[in-house]
Amino acid sequence: MRIRRVVWQPEIEDKLYHKHKVLVEEVEDVLFDAPRIRFVEKGHREGEDLYAAYGQSASGRWLIVFFVLKAEREALVISARDMERKERRLYARK
Repeated sequence: MRIRRVVWQPEIEDKLYHKHKVLVEEVEDVLFDAPRIRFVEKGHREGEDLYAAYGQSASGRWLIVFFVLKAEREALVISARDMERKERRLYARK
């Protein structure tokens, strides 16, 4: 799955920085650099499901990014945080 564009809501940008110290640029690094993506759950709206992208930012930070896949391969970011040790091990195996 290729992400064409990232859609940001200002309150999500603020939450990511203040709660998780994750920058917009780091999230976009992960989403545009061939991340491992897995389905998380069905969305509340038809065709808008929740996914998790696992990857590494350009600065070397290992992140998991949660997003809703919208029309035209647009990712609406919901949250992002550092991967836990267990998630990094699983990511490294695949």
